[in-house]
Amino acid sequence: MLQIRSLAFNVAFYASLIVQMIVWTPIYFFLPRHLAWFVPRTWSHTSMWLMKVIAGTDRKIEGLENLPEGGYILAPKHQSFWDTIAFFPYMPDPVYILKRELMWIPLFGWYVGKMKMIPIHRGSRSKALKQAVKVARERMADGRQLIIYPEGTRRAPGAEPAYKYGIAELYAALNVPVVPVAHVAGLYWPRRKFLRHPGTIRAKFLPPIEPGLDKQVFLERLVRETETACDELLVEVARDPSGPPLPPTALDRLKALGVEPAPRKAS
Repeated sequence: MLQIRSLAFNVAFYASLIVQMIVWTPIYFFLPRHLAWFVPRTWSHTSMWLMKVIAGTDRKIEGLENLPEGGYILAPKHQSFWDTIAFFPYMPDPVYILKRELMWIPLFGWYVGKMKMIPIHRGSRSKALKQAVKVARERMADGRQLIIYPEGTRRAPGAEPAYKYGIAELYAALNVPVVPVAHVAGLYWPRRKFLRHPGTIRAKFLPPIEPGLDKQVFLERLVRETETACDELLVEVARDPSGPPLPPTALDRLKALGVEPAPRKAS
């Protein structure tokens, strides 16, 4: 049953993306950007609804009161494709830093371009960072919210953190608050796997880190606060016998925390 529901969700998820891009095209590209955001938001909410109805995976996002007014950086933990589409509906005018190859995808790339995102070439990190800072400053001049994943690529739940220094450079250059985001969505929508596990994905917007800190102090605080909150969510899931399977990285982390997970129920 898990395999069937996962397959059904994956088919519905990508079909919904394609159909909505086609259906909304006559409207989307003629609207101002701030009005056109209703299209990506509709797709995000539709995807979350499909995941709940078909795969049995719901979501609970807490800490909305921690989102500041105006411009800020949102810094989510990156474990899953889920975290790339779950958070932007809560922001008025977000902007992503993304690899430029995504802009080359027919229709999808045009949709992304409409929202004036920040495509970068990841071949040269120093050059890409300078370009990202320059364009991010321009994009955020009118109060937009920058979404960046501090670890750059998806990490398995419980894996050793690998935060890049680029987030500290952006924090210092843009002089805006940074809101860490903790979750363990990778347990339910694992990276590079087709299965979607039932349950409730919990995510938390943590209190913002205000601008003005030393870059190294900021980075250490970001890592500490994000990873502590992720550990708390991981422990909560581990103690639930009906929770999703725990990958080796999660089991190793729980062992380091001195937590014995409850036996998993058969799917």
